[in-house]
Amino acid sequence: MNSYERVLKRLKGEEVDRPPNFDIFMTFAAHSIGQPLSRYYLDYQVLVDANLAMVENFQVDLVQAISDPYREAVGFGAKVEFPQDGLPVSKVYLLADPSDFKMLKKPDPATSSRMLDRLSAIQSMRERVGGQVPVMGWVEGALAEAGDLRGNSALLLDVYDRPEWLEELLEVCVEVEIEFARLQVQAGADIIGLGDAIASQMSPRMYTRFALPYEKRIFEAVHAMGVLARLHICGNTTKILPAMVESGADIIDLDWMVDMSAAVGQFDDRVSFCGNLDPVAVLLQSPAEQVYRATLACMQTAGLRSFNAGGCEIPDGTPHKNLHAQAQALQNLGSRYE
Repeated sequence: MNSYERVLKRLKGEEVDRPPNFDIFMTFAAHSIGQPLSRYYLDYQVLVDANLAMVENFQVDLVQAISDPYREAVGFGAKVEFPQDGLPVSKVYLLADPSDFKMLKKPDPATSSRMLDRLSAIQSMRERVGGQVPVMGWVEGALAEAGDLRGNSALLLDVYDRPEWLEELLEVCVEVEIEFARLQVQAGADIIGLGDAIASQMSPRMYTRFALPYEKRIFEAVHAMGVLARLHICGNTTKILPAMVESGADIIDLDWMVDMSAAVGQFDDRVSFCGNLDPVAVLLQSPAEQVYRATLACMQTAGLRSFNAGGCEIPDGTPHKNLHAQAQALQNLGSRYE
């Protein structure tokens, strides 16, 4: 059974040889092949090579074009710095003043350099493993993109100070994300992941106004294109989880703070959950034997449609033996949950 078959069967709750591994790799992946982060962000071939290495070395069941949150922001005109081997930095937000919105122009994902780089990565991934390993594209949620353009602190104040203005901005962002998703599907993506991390800082009422409607629109468009949708909101999403299920995502990531067993018990008939090993306390800092036991425990209570992964990105410096222990636990589980 290859990864593509494994994922499709798992989504239906059918028997598989092992639960799929959907770990998110970025910094770890770049450094694992001896590349600085700037090349991982700016050279699609490095991103492709690093993801293929994750599949080969750690039995990961997808290749993924996720790298950083600034591809769309650069397309809008944001100035982002890329240190040689550090995280990208946006020091001056494009919409530092609300009046700057009047000058905002929507980018063309087909020609914007960093968005085009992601499209090239997906096309290369498709050529190398298409049909064997799912290819996952990635877009920012409209709310997350607004935060990239405005700054998260200012954005959270906008929720109260200028909600109608914020909704105008979100309308622009969602249109760009849908178009970006469409081009990624055309390039060969089987799954579109959507990151909306700032949403975990909102109340359920605010989430259902400023995040959920736009996630739903993106996922409706993604499904109309014939591919799967994955929602990733890191942090403690317990309070907004019932609304997240309404997004239409096929797969919802759960961070380690969320009770995965309870989520599965309540919503297993509507969505596949993915998670939710603690990336730091378990995967990075624990001995391999504990990683093995934690993976077994997670999947034994997670149900037959769930996927395994760290609750968020696998930290740089995670011992390889720990990721091998995770993979071995999944292999030993097979389709059995005694």
